[in-house]
Amino acid sequence: MFSLEGKTVLLTGASKGIGAETAKTLIGMGANLVAHYGGDRAGVEAALEGVDPARYLIVQADLGQQKEVRRLWADAVAWRGRIDVLVNNAAIFLNAGGIEEDEAEWDEVWEKTLQVNVRAPADLMRGAVHHYKAYGGGIIITIVSWNAQRGSSSPKTIAYAASKGAIKAATQTIARTYADQNILAYIIAPGVVKTRMSEESAAVLGGIDKLTAGLAMGEWVPPEEIGSLIGFLASGTCRHMTGGTIDFNGATYIR
Repeated sequence: MFSLEGKTVLLTGASKGIGAETAKTLIGMGANLVAHYGGDRAGVEAALEGVDPARYLIVQADLGQQKEVRRLWADAVAWRGRIDVLVNNAAIFLNAGGIEEDEAEWDEVWEKTLQVNVRAPADLMRGAVHHYKAYGGGIIITIVSWNAQRGSSSPKTIAYAASKGAIKAATQTIARTYADQNILAYIIAPGVVKTRMSEESAAVLGGIDKLTAGLAMGEWVPPEEIGSLIGFLASGTCRHMTGGTIDFNGATYIR
């Protein structure tokens, strides 16, 4: 029913988890895909196995380096001359640098986390807004976390929670400011997703079994379900949902 035929999508963090499943969904819906990765090209190639190479471009970029972020955007636009959808998915989760850690570690974790989780996606959104204004509109989809709504339950991951709240607010600002120019921006806030990042988080919170026992459905969110939602939002079917935050946690956290 929903199609992305003729659309070009830039997806960050396409090598694993939510990103890899989203890459499969977007290709399946007919999109041309710019698939970004940081260090795991094999993961992207596995997600795109069997796909006509003419339909995708794999681009490596270190989002911890601002020049690399801007090169990623330039390379993505240059491929087909147009980006219709930006999916800000890539992020880092550092289980360190918390309230109780020493000052040097605190400083390092905050600097790295804010660069990758806030500054990099914000720069990509800035590039997208300028691009979309010239081409009559476009879509931004930002993946945050339920930590952006409720904070983290661990003082060790305060920087991660703060970064997700910051990029959520940045996306909402774009939605409010540019809605009349057909620039749509959506936020997805997952809970515990079946990814390596969530497994690392579980270690902080007492282990996988303990974390799972506290979930309303008794199971982790499958990343492919989030990929399906991203594909739907990328289709532009529900324009007036722009600015909205979609909670995705199996009823464990309801606002």
